[in-house]
Amino acid sequence: MHAVEIVLGMVALAAVVATVADRLRAPAPALLVLAGLLVGLLPGVPPIEVSPDVVSLVVLPPLIYAAATELALPELRKVLRPVLVLAVGLVALTAFAVAGVVWALVPQVPFPAALVLGAVLASTDPVAVSALARRLGLPPRLLALVQGESLFNDATSLVLFRVAVAGSVAAAGSVRPIGVVGQFVWLAGGGVLIGVAIGVVAAWLRRRTEDAVLEMLIALLTPYLTFVLAEVANSSGVTAVVICGLWLGARSVRLSSGPVRLQVGTVYAVVVFVLESVVFAVIGLEFPGLVEGLPDLSWLPVTIAVAGTLLLTRILFVAPSAIVRREWRGLAVVWWAGARGVVPLAAALSIPLTVSDGGPFPDRDLLIVLATGCIILTLVVQGLTLEPLARRLGVRDDPARAAREEAFARHAVAVAERSRLQELLELEAAPPAVSERLLRALDAQVARTQQAANPAPDPPAPASAAEAGAVYRELRRDLLATGTAELVRLRDAGLISEDVRRRVQRAVDLEEASLAGDLG
Repeated sequence: MHAVEIVLGMVALAAVVATVADRLRAPAPALLVLAGLLVGLLPGVPPIEVSPDVVSLVVLPPLIYAAATELALPELRKVLRPVLVLAVGLVALTAFAVAGVVWALVPQVPFPAALVLGAVLASTDPVAVSALARRLGLPPRLLALVQGESLFNDATSLVLFRVAVAGSVAAAGSVRPIGVVGQFVWLAGGGVLIGVAIGVVAAWLRRRTEDAVLEMLIALLTPYLTFVLAEVANSSGVTAVVICGLWLGARSVRLSSGPVRLQVGTVYAVVVFVLESVVFAVIGLEFPGLVEGLPDLSWLPVTIAVAGTLLLTRILFVAPSAIVRREWRGLAVVWWAGARGVVPLAAALSIPLTVSDGGPFPDRDLLIVLATGCIILTLVVQGLTLEPLARRLGVRDDPARAAREEAFARHAVAVAERSRLQELLELEAAPPAVSERLLRALDAQVARTQQAANPAPDPPAPASAAEAGAVYRELRRDLLATGTAELVRLRDAGLISEDVRRRVQRAVDLEEASLAGDLG
């Protein structure tokens, strides 16, 4: 129970860490790992043991699903070929390179067991990479490459992991090449089929309900159901969740109304924040307990060597492409974005305890310590330096381009809405009084968005106009604060119910939120 209280305390601490990370412009995952590590080193804190089932079944599905829904399919299609090359070729190279280094530095570890560690660490982590990439502001194509690689390299690393485990626990010669190929095909292909099937069913259900609570329930259950069905079918649960998330993410605007999407998005953001906070903090929390069982610190140089191997194999793999394409700055970010995290942690913890003859799995504790140590190193070192590297290299999305695209999109929407209204007027399908009022409003919106999309080379507005707008917003915020206080007074006096207060407060809060930007 004490351990549960510590984890809950880390969730509370995560809010503080997230605030500090935002002010320091540092990634929250790296700071959460460090915070968990510091708490785990405090005297009196019991060792934390995380079950692989908890990580795999409770934490992974919604986090991977959320990461997949953030990835735009048009951008993914543009980088699909390099994503697949990284997801297969780089994973295989990394697994064998790590196995060779561990086998050379720790000769008592059998090569199949060393290959287990290589397979665990071979793939980048979708949860960690997505959490780090959110604040980078990378160009869309480069962001799709980084996120796509982390989402699609699971099948390769998972089949290597299962083959390496089978080679360690079973008799020699029991692993056959044909079986390995078939396993890989089913892990990837089966995951795709199951992910699409669940996505189709979930989309069908969401189109037929307008209840926000039911949509929320469907959205929360979808990744869990997808993961469990894929794992029961001996396929890749991660691949299935990725495909399901991509499928539904591309269709989200057609499945729900705007208010429902706002509610689902808000709740899912909270769920993602809590789960990420717990899992990254727990990675740091459990590490002191893991190293207690080892006789000395000989694991430390091996951990550093393995982490260096991960970086070296990655740069050797992407360097030829950088030379040919002359895009070394963008590929330098791809090289440094190879953080490990939740998926490798779950794989490491699932290493079996025994082999086929009943004996202990070779050096299992050492392998888990090496894996966790590398996860911490990549999250902290690469996580804290990835944004400064991207900024130093100038690999950032152009704010002016994003502003132009947004202005164009707003104008296109306004024009489409006015065209539709004009059609309804010609068909006499709308009351003239209402239509004329809407038409005037849309005419003004079209003119305003046209000016934003094609700004004239006029001088900027005088300072007095900007100052007047700032005074207006401050005054309106003050009045809204007065309204909030009045709502609380009415509730406390028993004149209105809490439910009414919340409904009216939401309208007040939405108006206050609109003051943060120029909505015209």
